Amino acid sequence: MKIITALAFCLAATTAFAQVDTSQQINPNTKNAKQQQDKPYVILISADGFRYDYAEKYQATHLLALSKGGVAATSMLPSYPSITFPNHYSIVTGLYPAHHGLVANAFYDPKLNKSYSYKNATAVKDAAWYGGTPIWTLAEQQKMLSAGFYWVGSETAEQGIFPTYYYHYNEKINIHDRIAIVKNWLSLPADRRPHLIAMYFPEVDHVGHKKGPDAPETGQAVRFIDSAVYELTKAVQSTGIKANFVFVSDHGMTGIPLEKGIDLPTFIDTANYRIFNEGVFVNLYAKNKSDADLNALYKKLSTDAKDYSVYLKNNVPGSLHYGAADDWHGHIGDLVLIPKYPHVFYPKSRKFDFGIHGFNPDEVKDMHAIFMAWGPNFRNGLIIAPFRNVNVYPVLTQILGLKSTDKIDGTDDVAKNIVK
Repeated sequence: MKIITALAFCLAATTAFAQVDTSQQINPNTKNAKQQQDKPYVILISADGFRYDYAEKYQATHLLALSKGGVAATSMLPSYPSITFPNHYSIVTGLYPAHHGLVANAFYDPKLNKSYSYKNATAVKDAAWYGGTPIWTLAEQQKMLSAGFYWVGSETAEQGIFPTYYYHYNEKINIHDRIAIVKNWLSLPADRRPHLIAMYFPEVDHVGHKKGPDAPETGQAVRFIDSAVYELTKAVQSTGIKANFVFVSDHGMTGIPLEKGIDLPTFIDTANYRIFNEGVFVNLYAKNKSDADLNALYKKLSTDAKDYSVYLKNNVPGSLHYGAADDWHGHIGDLVLIPKYPHVFYPKSRKFDFGIHGFNPDEVKDMHAIFMAWGPNFRNGLIIAPFRNVNVYPVLTQILGLKSTDKIDGTDDVAKNIVK
């Protein structure tokens, strides 16, 4: 089946970075160790914003058929906050955002006195912001080659190691060319062939934000991804490689009426606080670490709060793994403001997205992501209960035969259930 081309406009959407580098980055010096060359292959695919129910809702026939021959979860719970950068990195490290360091798409580090933003190419490529051991780093450390195609963190030398093959993020390489590149990787000699390929597709999230989760255009985006995955499976088959596929998303999507936008309190003094507003939560970083000042603002916000909750860092609910006890890198704000669903911190006077994510997935089912997997190392025809995305990492390490000694938040319970 040919790729649906009506969504080509998605690939022309504004990129996060001003300069676009479409060249492939290659380390010519790495090789698969002899003992790794007969190990299985895994293609990890993320379709950003692909809600847990989209495949059935929008009749993604190829994905539904492929998952019936493998494993499908009724849903997968993202880590809090259910936004893009934190959750993509949680999937490949097995750590909650506060543990791996990417606590938001944009945040502040008081020790470095610097800010991170997904829009800042320099920060995105700086390993100082990233903790944990991503799956491609683990693979390369054990002399197994990997490739990253736009996945969060894959253009960063975490622990001094890049994937052998990777691309700087851009949306200029069309889908057919991306698939051809994967086919070329899997056609390389055994000592230069990546056993792990991590791919990222942005289209569903782009349209879901702009049009909302129930729009016909969102259904079209879902079917675009469905066709892309099908074409990818055919391209991989043509190489003779029997690869395992893991299809996931970082979060879901929900519709928010315009009248649910609320204003951030105007009495927060920007001379004393750095404000990082993601709409679905706000981190406030005190420039002056006076307990009296913090407590005064906390009390004032608590009095003002109607459609949101306010927390000092040390009293954020433990179930979110987003408070002082979990803040391994010091990246969470001194005060955290969390709107009560379906409210968001966008003023009513300002136009905002029709589709939103970022809420607590334990409270808002629309935040749930998708998980499907198929291939020679997965069980057949298995439907499993919802699980948290930090458990994907042990699935990958088990199939690839990689040894991990790092402390992670995921367990091998899911892996034991779905891997042959």
